Amino acid sequence: MSTYYAGLLADIGILVLGALSVYIILVTNQLSLGNAGFMAIGSYVASFLTAEQHWAVTPALIVAALTACVIGVIVGFPALRLKGIYLAIATLGFGEMVRSFFLVFTPMGGSGGYRGMPHVSLGYIWIWAAGILLLVTLLERSRLWLEMRAVHDDERAAGLVGINTTLTKVGAFGFGAAVAAIAGGLFAHHYIYIEPGNFDFQRSIDFVLAVILGGSTVGAGALVGAALLVLLPEWLRFLADWRLAAFGVMLILVLLTRPQGILDRPLLALLRLRRNRAA
Repeated sequence: MSTYYAGLLADIGILVLGALSVYIILVTNQLSLGNAGFMAIGSYVASFLTAEQHWAVTPALIVAALTACVIGVIVGFPALRLKGIYLAIATLGFGEMVRSFFLVFTPMGGSGGYRGMPHVSLGYIWIWAAGILLLVTLLERSRLWLEMRAVHDDERAAGLVGINTTLTKVGAFGFGAAVAAIAGGLFAHHYIYIEPGNFDFQRSIDFVLAVILGGSTVGAGALVGAALLVLLPEWLRFLADWRLAAFGVMLILVLLTRPQGILDRPLLALLRLRRNRAA
């Protein structure tokens, strides 16, 4: 495989994890626009452990994920007071706060960036991406996921039937933060250089857009959305200066025809039915 296509596949794998981090939080009816901040935390923590403390990459990623999870829970508690656009703005502010912190944090390079991490392969990235996607898919069949969906549909009714809505929403926030941190750690160790600009507002928007485009009701939608966001601009290169305009038009057409995203549960059920009939 050429370096060019390997880079695209690596970007898809990292974007899948970022999209899943948003999807997990969105299941409880919370929209986070600050997951690039959690990605930055994971990236810098994992990089410090491998470059300065000479840890192996896997335990460094786990510690980075746990660190981001704790911070996500801390952020999640005050975020419970906010809903809708106010929650989105608050998480956006958190993401920018984290980026600004690393911009002036000179021990980790500040605005000049940080390097020295060991390189991880494309296969390693996809082991993590496939593993987290499989975990989310299994969770979608569990009682816990039903409780999360219940909180999404009607938080008050969910509380009346005995669901701890506070714990459910904060737990989702922590889990999503951990997944975003893993994406950040993999990004740092694949490109072996990071700077605060890698984790700006646009990164968070890419995560959200991948979920909305691929399907916001199933975890597999993150994979579809990530692949389209990375590959479509490349496939449209023959349009030269009109490439991004055509990309935008295609996104709008998809969202107009399938506002729930490309993948949803009825479509997956139909695909399973056809496969069973063919078998």
